[in-house]
Amino acid sequence: MENCKKTLAVWAFFEMLPAKGDDDRPYCKCKKCGAEYLSSSSYGTGNLKWHIKSCYKLFGEYEYLKGMVNLMVDSTTLMLRSWESRIENEAGIANIKIDEDLRSLSADIISRACFGSNYSQGEEIFLKLNTLQRIMSKGNVGVPGFRYDSFRDNFIVDNCKNIYFAGHETTAITASWSLMLLAAHPEWQARARTELTMVIQETLRLYPPAAFVIREALENITFKDIMISKGINVQIPIPILQRHCDLWGSDAHKFNPERFAHGIVGACKTPQAYLPFGVGSRVCAGQHFAMTELKVILSLILSKFCFSLSPAYHHSPAFRLVIVPEHGVTLRVRKA
Repeated sequence: MENCKKTLAVWAFFEMLPAKGDDDRPYCKCKKCGAEYLSSSSYGTGNLKWHIKSCYKLFGEYEYLKGMVNLMVDSTTLMLRSWESRIENEAGIANIKIDEDLRSLSADIISRACFGSNYSQGEEIFLKLNTLQRIMSKGNVGVPGFRYDSFRDNFIVDNCKNIYFAGHETTAITASWSLMLLAAHPEWQARARTELTMVIQETLRLYPPAAFVIREALENITFKDIMISKGINVQIPIPILQRHCDLWGSDAHKFNPERFAHGIVGACKTPQAYLPFGVGSRVCAGQHFAMTELKVILSLILSKFCFSLSPAYHHSPAFRLVIVPEHGVTLRVRKA
């Protein structure tokens, strides 16, 4: 068993058990999804000191983020050139499934930012991460018991996996939802060019990257006559919280970026109810990187293109580890 755990593939988030095949030869099989730092950081019980120190240097310092802008611009420009070619070849208007292109773009950016490689070199990594996401969304996320203390030896590897996992899919999905909402509300396309932050904040409110956050009760507590025992995992449904009319007003279900004109404090009666990146000491370490990346990508797209919803688009948000468009986001794109 011990030997088995030491030979895990770098990109596998699995608890492995020894087993025997039909030929009686030993091998390792997957028991259930899990990872020391994926689960412990999600529940709020992991090593907070290491969590902050290991990630802030990469994603929190202004000088580092400023140096990443040119990288983001270069990667985005390549994608936009491919869109321009498609538009020219399709008589001025092209139906583009933007979420697929944005996933590739986000993968390229996070790969270059973290390791200096490009998407073609890291394609195998992202295929495995997509497989992992599908498995975990169907598995027993939120159930304790899938981590080994020995995984602490692989702290750096685990954090690399978390960075890829969180930084790749969530940014692409948020950019996709942003463009879908702007396509559905063309009156905001022109305004978005000068009020982009409000558009992104409203997109994150309506379609937060994660469906819920999990926190483990560290002691027995009573909340409004509800007894929560120590060790219980509490799931907080972010989309419900961020669309609650008592918190956001009667238009909570509508796309209205102007609600953020005075920031998050002015948008919501209880600012802590805005949780696209979490809140408190375990707030997402990559939130500033993600916001910078979203602003670069969307500003470049808006400067070159106009878009509307395609008849092929079917609105179907699917709650998995992230809230994804089940059938993709297909838009009619033309040059501005």
